[in-house]
Amino acid sequence: MDEKNTIPVSATDGENVVFRVRGLTKVYHMGEVDVHALRGVDLDLIAGELMVLLGPSGSGKSTLLNILGGLDTASEGTVHYRDHDLTHADERRLTDYRRHHVGFVFQFYNLMPSLTARENVQAVTEIVRDPMTAEDALALVHLQDRMDHFPAQLSGGEQQRVAIARAIAKNPSVLLCDEPTGALDSETGILVLEALERANQELGTTTALITHNADIAGMADRVVRIMDGRISAIEHNATRKRASELSW
Repeated sequence: MDEKNTIPVSATDGENVVFRVRGLTKVYHMGEVDVHALRGVDLDLIAGELMVLLGPSGSGKSTLLNILGGLDTASEGTVHYRDHDLTHADERRLTDYRRHHVGFVFQFYNLMPSLTARENVQAVTEIVRDPMTAEDALALVHLQDRMDHFPAQLSGGEQQRVAIARAIAKNPSVLLCDEPTGALDSETGILVLEALERANQELGTTTALITHNADIAGMADRVVRIMDGRISAIEHNATRKRASELSW
């Protein structure tokens, strides 16, 4: 990793904070057993940055991302998205938040097999306020020549790039990515990371990407290391690597 320095959790004055997380705790009650997924997490996410959340399986990364995305709720603590308090939002407000402000990319593509790449993206653009065209979104991930192919006619990496196009076509403020290269080999995974890199740099989409792959950390502005439900370190890359420079 390039020059890295431990930096404060809180944003500095003048920085545009997209997420402000304080004291975030999540406990899952599994019968008589309580599973502590998050244990008092404090974190700010800054507009326009690409943050990598790095840690082993079971460290709490996905739980944190799901709470940021309004897919799960905290047991304790607070989460603010800009001036919106997500901690006490009801399901209607969370649904509106997910629809209009957040794009999701998961390890598995969740494409509709009976729809073409273009139609999979259009299924999202039809329900949001200010979308990109499906054609522009697919061009951004370099699939302009594959728009009318069905998922079964696409490789795994191409399907994941369709999923990215579907997420960014909403013009979201935030892109939340959960192990987007987890099911892909290195060469294909780098193509997917290049697509996320373009969305972050060309559209200015604030991006949080969770992974257990330490090699991906080099492309981040900040690397947040999570262990046992706690943030163990926050590091800053003085210079971001391009996705094309990564290997694993």
